[in-house]
Amino acid sequence: MATIRKRGGKWQVQIRRHGFPTMSRTFLTKNDATEWARYWEAKADRAKLPDNRKILNTISLADLVKRYRDEVVAAKRGKEIETIILNAFLREPICRKKLSVLSSEDFAAYRDKRLATILPSSLGRQLSPLSNMFSVAKQEWGLPLETNPLAKLRIGTRESKRERRLQTHEFDNLLHAAQKTRNPLILPIILFALETAMRRGEILSMQWRHINIERRSVVIPESKNGHSRTVPLTTKAIAILQGVKSDSARVFPIAPNALRLSWDRLTDRASVEDLHFHDLRHEAISRFFEMGLTVPEVASISGHRDIRMLMRYAHADVVKLAAKLS
Repeated sequence: MATIRKRGGKWQVQIRRHGFPTMSRTFLTKNDATEWARYWEAKADRAKLPDNRKILNTISLADLVKRYRDEVVAAKRGKEIETIILNAFLREPICRKKLSVLSSEDFAAYRDKRLATILPSSLGRQLSPLSNMFSVAKQEWGLPLETNPLAKLRIGTRESKRERRLQTHEFDNLLHAAQKTRNPLILPIILFALETAMRRGEILSMQWRHINIERRSVVIPESKNGHSRTVPLTTKAIAILQGVKSDSARVFPIAPNALRLSWDRLTDRASVEDLHFHDLRHEAISRFFEMGLTVPEVASISGHRDIRMLMRYAHADVVKLAAKLS
């Protein structure tokens, strides 16, 4: 609402709207004051008044991350991994900064620090939810952010394509170490991953009702790309399932973070270096190709809808390949 008053021979206009800073100006004539008031009132009706950026002085980056984690990430299918990423980020000094002084330079310094220990691709995956967070904050929460400080941040394009295959002695070491682990589900999960090429999240969310022993298949209702698929089960995969004892609806009732920690401890005990759990999917897909399965057949098992992405996972064993050429 605009208020026009005459003071000392001049006309003063004041416009107040909830959620926007108070605007005022003084004119020599009432007509000029009225015209200015109408102009800004029209903008107010279209929500185009200048933003009240003082609110950014009261909100830290940590406050924003926590709200995004609790309100947005909590509703996502991949909430476990993103929650771990955001909780780790909350320990960074940058999170103590208020949004009013946060800049791209702050994130550039954070980027340089992280790239000293991780690959650009890994950092990109970690920053992705943060970038989306700023978009949500501006578009849905109405915070007066001028720009997304991560929008133009360059991370780098160092090649991160993994060609890691599980060697025979490494597999033996993993088996030996897994047999001594306190959690009886770790070894079956590893073996099942190698038999099916299923992702960690798909394996952990798998329920008994999704499995058809007679048809030797398991249905994944919704995979990473949003599509369902049916994965054929090998004889070994069936035997693994039959050996699992669980009263839970889930076949492998273990939390993602618990599996991650168990995997780290297991690879340490087995003296197997630089082996990620996701490399088991890589290994399984490569084995499928070595068995003679066609690209469409492997894609139907792995769920890849882009053949180029599928081929990034396929790396033939050089020894086996040389044997075929001899």
